[in-house]
Amino acid sequence: MQLFYRFLLKEIRLIDGVEVYAKPLAAGIAFVVICALAYLAYLIARRFMAMVVSRLAAKTETQWDDIMVENHVFKGVANLVPALIFFYTANFAGPDASFFTTTPDAATLKHLSVDFYLNLDDFLIRLSKLYLIGIAAYLINALLNSVLGIYNTTQYAASRPIKGYIQLIKIFIYGIAIILMIAYLFKKDPWDLVIGLGTMAAVLLLIFKDTILGFVASIQLSANKMVSLGDWVSVPKHNADGTVIDITLNTVKIQNWDKTISTIPTYALVADSFSNWKGMEESGGRRIKRSVLIDVNTIKFCDTEMLERFEKFDIIRSYVIEKEKELKEYNQQKNIKDEDYISGRHQTNVGIFRRYLEVYLENHPRVHNNMTTLVRQLQSNGKGVPIEIYVFSKEQEWAKYEALQADIFDHILAVIPEFELRVFQDISGVDFARGIQARSLTDRT
Repeated sequence: MQLFYRFLLKEIRLIDGVEVYAKPLAAGIAFVVICALAYLAYLIARRFMAMVVSRLAAKTETQWDDIMVENHVFKGVANLVPALIFFYTANFAGPDASFFTTTPDAATLKHLSVDFYLNLDDFLIRLSKLYLIGIAAYLINALLNSVLGIYNTTQYAASRPIKGYIQLIKIFIYGIAIILMIAYLFKKDPWDLVIGLGTMAAVLLLIFKDTILGFVASIQLSANKMVSLGDWVSVPKHNADGTVIDITLNTVKIQNWDKTISTIPTYALVADSFSNWKGMEESGGRRIKRSVLIDVNTIKFCDTEMLERFEKFDIIRSYVIEKEKELKEYNQQKNIKDEDYISGRHQTNVGIFRRYLEVYLENHPRVHNNMTTLVRQLQSNGKGVPIEIYVFSKEQEWAKYEALQADIFDHILAVIPEFELRVFQDISGVDFARGIQARSLTDRT
């Protein structure tokens, strides 16, 4: 390009009357030619990327090249071509180029403020560097987006998301690009700008507090495998309960079961407590933990008639017979009579009821028998004696899980009277009305 510029300069100087303006005219024509060549090179590069690279990417079986096309990586490469042309041809005018071969009137030049343009090479080189830095930042951003897209296709993406790290690298790249642009634009040392920014560290820490906290929190979440995309989490403090759909440097998005989306700061998952149901989903079962309150007044020893009736039920017949045999042998060894309920061992209706629930749940086709199955009696309170059901359902889907839980307790509530037990229930207005009605009938008789 220097040869072309010197050729133009030589030819223009041969024209009478324009010798004084030979350099600016030659430089202007050369600059227009450079712009035309850069634009033509861009069109060719973009056409090549569209017709060759994109088509090849579509035909290959791998996904990474398709992801790079979607994130405009090759478009960035096409933009890089004119940037390089500008950069390597910016010094076409030579180290001592100025707009005028002679300076007829220094006062006039100062008045017209053309001192800035006396070194054409310096101006064009700085301009080309700004363009090159901008295109490079764009290309790196596209490459980082492609890296994220390619990583999300791997098996590690769900358990170790890297979107937060990619965003941090982008911030770092953009920061460097801005510093370099300012430095080249005003002819400053980039390190001087960095040192100057150090004085603003306190302000920057306040401005980017959430970003810094989010970055640290994202490292902890990823390193400790606390939460991943697709996990079902519950964050009571933020009223969030649903599936994690996005994890970024600053926020975690959770789609609740009512289809609303909660946006939670990333550091909140580290600072506050939350529940991750991933372990439940991977186990193959979902816990059922619910109690039935038994009225204490209905708990009693089983008499002969009651035992005979229980023996008619197939599900607990063997238990009732074997247990009664065991208790009778014990009482006989201790010389305790059958009617001595205080000194001897006897079956109770609530004990048989607990055993019935154990067998019923063990035989239930939708209860996970390979996991904990427990029917236990909790400490009694003013509401009665709680009999807690602690089992795991094979159904993990919310609707099916709730339906199974309802079916189990529907059956339990319906079968309780068969054991001459009663579920505790607070007194209501209906109970008072029945009591008054019964009392009035008694008085009449």
